[in-house]
Amino acid sequence: MPSDQPDLVLLSARLLDPATGAFLPQTALAAAHGAIVGLGDDREIRALAGPATTVVDLRGAVVTPGLVDGHLHPVSGAERTRGVDLSGCTDLDGARAALAAAARALAPGAWLRGWGLDPNSFGDQPVAAASVGPVLEGVPALLDLFDGHSQLASVRALELAGVDGPRRFEQAAEIVCDAAGRPTGLLLEDAACEVVEAAAPKATRDEVRDATAEVLRRMAASGLTGGHVMDAGGDSLAIYGELEERGELAVRLRVAPIAQPGTDERAVGRLIRQQGTGGTLWQVAGVKLFMDGTIDNGTAWLEQPDCHGQSTHAFWPEPEAYSRVVAQLHAAGVPTNTHAIGDAAVRHVLDSVAGARAAHPEGGAVRHRVEHIETVPDDTVARFAELGVTASMQPTHCCEYTRADHTDNWSRRLGEERASRAFRCRDLWDAGVRVVLGSDWPIAPFPPLGVMAGARHRRPGDLSLPPHGPEQALTPLQALQGYTLNPAWVAGDEDRAGRIALGHRADLTVFADNPLTVPDAELAALPVLLTVLAGHPTHRDARLA
Repeated sequence: MPSDQPDLVLLSARLLDPATGAFLPQTALAAAHGAIVGLGDDREIRALAGPATTVVDLRGAVVTPGLVDGHLHPVSGAERTRGVDLSGCTDLDGARAALAAAARALAPGAWLRGWGLDPNSFGDQPVAAASVGPVLEGVPALLDLFDGHSQLASVRALELAGVDGPRRFEQAAEIVCDAAGRPTGLLLEDAACEVVEAAAPKATRDEVRDATAEVLRRMAASGLTGGHVMDAGGDSLAIYGELEERGELAVRLRVAPIAQPGTDERAVGRLIRQQGTGGTLWQVAGVKLFMDGTIDNGTAWLEQPDCHGQSTHAFWPEPEAYSRVVAQLHAAGVPTNTHAIGDAAVRHVLDSVAGARAAHPEGGAVRHRVEHIETVPDDTVARFAELGVTASMQPTHCCEYTRADHTDNWSRRLGEERASRAFRCRDLWDAGVRVVLGSDWPIAPFPPLGVMAGARHRRPGDLSLPPHGPEQALTPLQALQGYTLNPAWVAGDEDRAGRIALGHRADLTVFADNPLTVPDAELAALPVLLTVLAGHPTHRDARLA
């Protein structure tokens, strides 16, 4: 095709500027070689089209820059979401029924896998294999709890893994045991989970690749054009490369490999050298670290213990070692993305960034970020702005897993004062902090309109229930910016992404109506008519046929 003919032309569009919330005066755009090359009225842009150009009449639909999820796990999520979906189980009876049905369908000796199990569904019962009852008797079962930091193993699974008591781990992890030293089945954090995972059957690489491709296709259909990936374990980088070669990488990915406790200076050097590698639609950028676990598990790092006397330790046994890794990465110009949920964890991350900048000013304005930030006091909110650290947050975690009356597991563990400062999206925004929104899929559903709706109304799926912290709700424009402008900025892409402008990436999301004026309660159901990645449609609704 001649280079002066665009790959894609969109006509009769309402082009929404997320910087202002206003529509651009133009009604059409052209894209070529992955970028926007023309903006104008329908007549002049249509005239650019050649015989090989895809021309789409949007008939007044609303176009925004492509939506980018700030926190995803595509490959590991595709692996984790095998088996029975337990995310809809609200009590033990529901979980038992789902597990019993799955167990009946198993071949003899096969493992039962499940995911999305909410500890709130256990009510007053401990999160333990015994609480599930006899439905898993003799069945090797391994169930992912919703937080992605814990699993529940059946008695048979523990036997096959050779787990008969507690073990010590380098990181903050635990095989939970009763007073007699017998494992309860609850496994906290990766190191403990991997002990039982090692005994379970593994999906083949081809199965994982194909499952990942399907997940990315569904993400594109939900309106996503990009995602910030917070892990790079196993074959995931090779899988992204293979999917791009096959033309099956439907979402642009920015991938941050993990630095675990024990990562020494040489290993950090390898992470630094890995930066910038990848393909056209995916690239290694940044490093993911963990400062704590989760509040629900008692593995967060809080300045005061939770109501069970837990959540008192950092994920890194030596927090100073974490600080040294951050300093080494900062000096090399590599941004960090640190999982920090509890107030002590977040404070230590900010202290480490401040120390790194003071010790290594040559690192320049590296754009560090903190992931999750579930409960922090006022002085910590202010420090984000002072240090220029981005807040990467997942508002639907608050909507779906906590309650306004604080009767949920998360809130009860924290107590009234700390639970009342849950997911302070608006306070951080008003303090001048860049807030990036995301799902943390598979922890929560990935459709971006659902996450944006949650950021706006702070309610669970049952919208008749009261909001948790309504004062922390974002405006419609802020929610849109959390999926467009802000992810572009934290990635250093603000000059080529996040807006509809000449020379910017032709990553676009098209809606049936204006997401800024659709009521909060209706936003999640707003139809996505078209998703465009690098100038090529990755999803097209039948209504645009």
